[in-house]
Amino acid sequence: MMKVDTLDTSILKLLQMNGKRSYTDIAKLLDVSEGTVRSRINRMLSEQVFEFIIHMDPNKIGLQVQAIIGITTKLGYQEVVAKKLNECKEVRFVGVFSGKHDLILQAYFTNNEALVDFVNSELSSLEGIDHVDVSIELKQYKDTFSYIP
Repeated sequence: MMKVDTLDTSILKLLQMNGKRSYTDIAKLLDVSEGTVRSRINRMLSEQVFEFIIHMDPNKIGLQVQAIIGITTKLGYQEVVAKKLNECKEVRFVGVFSGKHDLILQAYFTNNEALVDFVNSELSSLEGIDHVDVSIELKQYKDTFSYIP
C-alpha cells in the first residue's frame, strides 16, 4: 500500500475543489513540474487512492426520494444478500455495520411508489432477509465526498 505524502495531499485538495483543474494549473499552484503532478495523479489512480467521478444531484435527474434502508439478515445470509443488493440499479451504497442492522444501504427512487415497489418486489424476493427498516430523507444538510480539510 502506498503512502500518501504532503504533495499528494495538496494535489488531492486541489482536485477536490475542482476535479477539472489541469495538471499545468496544479503544478503552478504547487510549484512543481507538470510531469510530477501527472505521475503522482497516475500513481494514486492506479493505487485506487481516489477516482474521478461525476457527482450528480439526484433531484435534478428525476430521483426525488432517497432512502436509507437497514436490513437484518438471517444468520449466514449477510454476504449473499449484500451481493444481490449490489446488482440493484436503485442502490448506491451497501455496507456492513455493527449495531441494529446487518446491512445498511442508500437507494434513490423517482417517487414513493417506486420505493414501495422496490421493498415489496425486490427486497421481499431476496432469500435471507429477516427484517427491513426504511427511512426516507426529509431534508438534506450535507452531501459531500470531500475528506481532506
